[in-house]
Amino acid sequence: MKYAYEDLGDTRFEELVVALCRRLLGMATQGFAKGPDGGRDAKFVGTAELLPSSQAPWSGTVIVQAKHTYGYNRSFSETDFFNPKSANNIIGEEIQRIKKLRVAKQLDHYMLFANRKLTGGAESSIRARISKECGIPEPSIMLCGIEQLEGWLKDFPAVASQVNLDPIDSPLIVSPDQLSEVVQALARHLKSTASVVDTPPTDRTKYETKNILNKMTPEYAKELRRRYLKDTAQVKAFLAAPENADLLGLYESVVEEFQLSIIGKRKDYQTFDEVMNHLVRLLLERDPLLRANKTLTRVMLFYMYWNCDIGEGEDATTY
Repeated sequence: MKYAYEDLGDTRFEELVVALCRRLLGMATQGFAKGPDGGRDAKFVGTAELLPSSQAPWSGTVIVQAKHTYGYNRSFSETDFFNPKSANNIIGEEIQRIKKLRVAKQLDHYMLFANRKLTGGAESSIRARISKECGIPEPSIMLCGIEQLEGWLKDFPAVASQVNLDPIDSPLIVSPDQLSEVVQALARHLKSTASVVDTPPTDRTKYETKNILNKMTPEYAKELRRRYLKDTAQVKAFLAAPENADLLGLYESVVEEFQLSIIGKRKDYQTFDEVMNHLVRLLLERDPLLRANKTLTRVMLFYMYWNCDIGEGEDATTY
């Protein structure tokens, strides 16, 4: 089961980490508390039940750190998290805290959880850096990324329920990956073509009617049309080109995901203005390539709405 860890926030992510550590280390795991330096650590003192294995468990004081990010598809390798040439990043700052705990003899083993992808190369580099800087043997350091979290939640499925982690309760979430491919290709295409004002598709709900059905405010609808209508003809021609059949397939997959997600979460938003703004923020926050093409990302969302691919239409079976 996949969960939207990026939408948990710091507190709920910490709750998840503590619940897992109580299974992995033991019920004596203490929850996150702010230390004198402002950092928040969880702690276990004793002999661990399962880590690193039940045959050779850690013994002593285990300090646990949770580093949550709202970003989507992030990794341990990104320079904001770890840069071997700089201490001005999350790992660099954490090393300073670990050193203080080591000097005070308050840390024997160290665990770091993050809702990021962790490659073997990054894991080796970060463990070696912490070991060297803090004087901790590498076997006493454990880094846990998304992959490890998923594995442990499969091993201990009750933990998700214990912390009320439910994918059904997550907010309106969509994946940016496929849309990013379409937008990149479209960006290259638009550089060599001229803008043309589009006419509405023949088989569609009238724009004004659609706005009423979806509770999109007149001011917002007018502004969308003013800004982005001029680009819809190019988007339509681009997707219809035979050589772009694969990209059309990606686009259709995107609108299917977006439409079903909107249907499931539409009640959480009073107006469709809020739905559109939420989708834009989500996509830009989670994909750097979409962030580099902000206007075109908005164009694509408007095209989906204008073309009646997302949002409610006069046909009661569509949304």
